[in-house]
Amino acid sequence: MSVATTPVTAASSAHSPAPPRRRRALGWHVRFGVLSLIWGFSFLLIKVGTEGYAPFQVTLGRLVFGTAVVAAVLVVKRERLPRGARTWGHLTVSALLLNALPFSLFAYAELTIPSTLAGICNATSPLWGMALSLVALSEDRPTRRRVAGLGIGFFGVLTVLGAWQGFSGLDFGGTAMALLASLSYPIGWIYVRRTLAGSGHSNLSLSGAQLLVATVELAVVTPLFTSFPTHFPVVPLLAIVALGALGTGLAFLIQYGLVSEVGPTTAQMVTYFIPVIATAAGVAVLGESLSWSTPVGAVIVLAGAALTQSRPRDRAPDRASRKSPRPERS
Repeated sequence: MSVATTPVTAASSAHSPAPPRRRRALGWHVRFGVLSLIWGFSFLLIKVGTEGYAPFQVTLGRLVFGTAVVAAVLVVKRERLPRGARTWGHLTVSALLLNALPFSLFAYAELTIPSTLAGICNATSPLWGMALSLVALSEDRPTRRRVAGLGIGFFGVLTVLGAWQGFSGLDFGGTAMALLASLSYPIGWIYVRRTLAGSGHSNLSLSGAQLLVATVELAVVTPLFTSFPTHFPVVPLLAIVALGALGTGLAFLIQYGLVSEVGPTTAQMVTYFIPVIATAAGVAVLGESLSWSTPVGAVIVLAGAALTQSRPRDRAPDRASRKSPRPERS
C-alpha cells in the first residue's frame, strides 16, 4: 500500500543471517490474507477519512496511530531507536518517499477519484519497481517468469480501468497523484537498499524510526496547509484511527513476520490482492460503480500473482532474499 505502511523491512539484514524460524499460531497464508484485507480496506478508510478531514490531517492521524502501535512493540521488546546523524538523515528521506509523500498523495487523490481506482493504481507499484531496478539495481534482475507474472498483472489492471475506452470518465489529476504515489514506493525501496542496508540496526528499530520521522514531517507540514478542525466528525475520525492502527501499525508487524518467514518476493505479492479487495470494499460499502471489466480484470490480476509466486527455480533466491535489503510496503 500505501498503502499500506511502508517501513524499511529487511533493510538492515543485508549481511546478517536470516533470523531463526519461530512456530506461529497462524500460518503465513492466513496472515497473508489478513494483510491483504487490511491494506485493501485502507483505501476505503482513506475515502471516509477525507469526508470529514483534510487530506494532510488524514495522513497525519494515520501516522500518529500507526507509529503508536509500532512504538508499543518496540517498548515491549526493549528495542532502541537507531543512533547516528547519518542514519537519521537517510531515514528522513526514506520516511518521505515511503510514508509521508505516498500517503498524502493517495489522500488527495481520493478527493476526486473512487477508492476502487486508488487501490488499482497501487497495484502498479511493482511494475514501476521492476523498471527502476533494471536501471538502479544491477544485481536485482527479474526472472522471465516474474516478468510474465507482472505483465499479466499489469494487463489485469488495465482491464479494470477499461483502457480500450481511453480511460473516459477518469479524473486525470487524481489518477496521476495515485500513480505518483505508487511510483514513490519503489524509489524509496531503492534508496533504502543503497543507504540503510547493513546499518547494524534491527529492522523493527529502523522501521519504527522511519514512521516517527514521517509523523514529524507531517506534523510540520499539516499546519501550513490546513486549519485546526472546528469539529470532529466521529465516523471519519474512527476511520483514521483504524487506518493508522491497523493499516499502518498492525499491517507492518504482520508484513515484518511474513518477510522473515517466506521472503520479501512472496510477501510483496500482497500488492496484487489489494485492488481486488479495495474494489469489493468500495462497491459494497461506499456504493461505488462497478462494470464487468472490474471482476474480469481482478481474475487476470490474481492469475499474474499466482504465476509470479509459483516458480520453483526461484525458491532458493527467495530464501536468500531474506538476507537482502528489500523493503516492502504500507
